[in-house]
Amino acid sequence: MGGFTLTFDAPLGGRNTLRVDARAKLLAEVHDPLKIPGILAYPAVKGGKVMVLGEGSNMLIKGDFDGTVLAMANTGVETFQRDDDRVLIRAAAGERWDDFVRWSLGQGYAGLENLILIPGTVGAAPVQNIGAYGVEVAEFIDTVEAYDTHTGAFVVLDKAACAFSYRDSGFKQQLGRWIVVAVTFALPRERSLSLDYAGIREEVGKMGITRPTPYHVAEAVVRLRSRKLPDPAVIGNAGSFFKNPVVGQAQADALALAHPGLPVWPHAGGTAKIEAGWLIEAAGFKGRREGDAGMSNRHALVLVNHGKATGPQLWAFAQQVIAGVQAKFGIVLEPEPLVV
Repeated sequence: MGGFTLTFDAPLGGRNTLRVDARAKLLAEVHDPLKIPGILAYPAVKGGKVMVLGEGSNMLIKGDFDGTVLAMANTGVETFQRDDDRVLIRAAAGERWDDFVRWSLGQGYAGLENLILIPGTVGAAPVQNIGAYGVEVAEFIDTVEAYDTHTGAFVVLDKAACAFSYRDSGFKQQLGRWIVVAVTFALPRERSLSLDYAGIREEVGKMGITRPTPYHVAEAVVRLRSRKLPDPAVIGNAGSFFKNPVVGQAQADALALAHPGLPVWPHAGGTAKIEAGWLIEAAGFKGRREGDAGMSNRHALVLVNHGKATGPQLWAFAQQVIAGVQAKFGIVLEPEPLVV
């Protein structure tokens, strides 16, 4: 079939970085987004559940999916507007995120350097509003092109319509409605570098750099991530499994007083953000495992599959972590990946 392929009873074990063995009733791999309406009208698809899947790097699959998994495989990057200060770049949803970041840096554009080495696809980036080392992708998104399954139309959404918030978006809040097909980024040629988060400035210093560029920041982030985070190619994981909780300033002050060393950062609206990894480690879960499910001994925030853990086993262990942190600190952690 031109523009897409269909696979019935499709294995998903190689399509999620937690390496959970599961199957989908139908897998549609889409190379041409214009084929989406026809795919959704296909008798085996119409009226059933549909889940969009990128690289499966931000997802915990709890079991077989009795519906259609739609994998966007369209590619292409186009620069279509330049001025002295910024450039607009349209990237297809199926492009690998890390490849796109490296390409943008190679072209001399700034903005995405802190977001290097994040697994996944361009299409998944706005859904999760991916972020790392003090930067969120929403800052650099101009528009998102998506297929609206409610109206049966392709639409172009500006940043306000995407309803971005911390690790969240309107796409994530209305899962099943939107199928992202491309993202246009507005990248500056120069910007103030974000150096004051999680050791970046110190790492740049270790590199012997006194006047860092976006390239140097990206290299520092690569070194930090490579040291701290387990590689999904070596051990199954989905990166940071829990969001950093946001609490009222009074609660944050009380926790900091009771637990010296607790990392707390100012957040919007008079709130504060607390480091989830610190809470998890202090609750005794770093490196703990039950069977093949556990938390990484390298980074307390990362749920790992040591081998053959099932989706339900991984989710049960994550719930233990949530309960343990709540019992010790009175804070309820929220999963960062999609749990399906």
